[in-house]
Amino acid sequence: MLTKEIIQQVPKVELHDHLDGGLRIKTILELAKAEGISLPSEDEQELRAWFVRGCKQKSLSLYLETFSVTTSVMQTREALERIAFEAVEDLVQENVCYAEIRFAPNLHLEKGLTPEDAVQAVLDGLDRGKKKTGMPSGLILCAMRNQSPALSLATAELAVAFCDRGVVGFDLAGDESGYPPKKHLQAFQYIRNKNFNITIHAGEAFGVESIWQAIQVCGAHRIGHGTRLIEDMSLEGNHIEETGSLANFIRNRRIPMEMCLTSNVGTGVATDYAHNPFPILFRNQFRVFLCTDNRLMSDTTLTHEMEIAVEYYNLTLRDLEKITINAMKSAFIHHDDKLDIIYTMIKKGYQEIRTKYGILD
Repeated sequence: MLTKEIIQQVPKVELHDHLDGGLRIKTILELAKAEGISLPSEDEQELRAWFVRGCKQKSLSLYLETFSVTTSVMQTREALERIAFEAVEDLVQENVCYAEIRFAPNLHLEKGLTPEDAVQAVLDGLDRGKKKTGMPSGLILCAMRNQSPALSLATAELAVAFCDRGVVGFDLAGDESGYPPKKHLQAFQYIRNKNFNITIHAGEAFGVESIWQAIQVCGAHRIGHGTRLIEDMSLEGNHIEETGSLANFIRNRRIPMEMCLTSNVGTGVATDYAHNPFPILFRNQFRVFLCTDNRLMSDTTLTHEMEIAVEYYNLTLRDLEKITINAMKSAFIHHDDKLDIIYTMIKKGYQEIRTKYGILD
């Protein structure tokens, strides 16, 4: 069994991390006080408990309620830059060597910022984080399913406009039920015409149809979650007896899936860790990897997600290396940059761990 100490030290790649889902509690308290914003509690421990109660109780409504508080303190340039900078600091503590952080600019305009202002502030924070820690990162801009397709198109145009300044992709987030991705088709067509990158939340709260639309109609290059792809398979225990055409397509085309174990359990997508489809997909050569989703609300880190995978699915150090390389291969950056990180940081780092601890797997 790999220990927490070993898992904490291994190189990691994070590709599904929401900026408004990973704030430090102390930062929320300080920003709220400065802006005169009322919080559910001004006690650090009580506030932390309030943020994670949705995940602990497996209540999606309570889980989602907390985002109104985090976004309320993310309405100024200074706040957005600080939170992005602190996200880099926190990820580096987990030995993350590359990260893609996402946020929806349109949720941060209540105090007069323009979408361009919001994006630049976050990029400034990520850049400051890189200068301090050395960790490179990219920014993904999210459109929201429940907002108008016109706003989604504007966000897509914004993402492309900033593609040479640190924005690496475009995402569609929010409640899947009643908000199919095809309603935002114009935004995706714009992104595709500009040869840019698409990841879409799909197969979380809605089933296989949502994943199919994301890939075949909207052109997603990655899928956020994809948990319910398991519904397109016939299983005998943990063995896949037969796969449907969509699952076959995803596996054959190596379409990556950003999987978030603790988030899936906390929002009720999976009943528990033992019934999350991640190990089935991983053992059957789908390109899957682990992400945190919302580090604050899910009370997790990438180290913790790997610990869960080791404990429940018997992942070895070699397996952790494989999913880390899966993630890096799937990043929205230039091919040469991916190879550089894979060979100089990931493979080298895992070999150093093997040597240090005498691991022969």
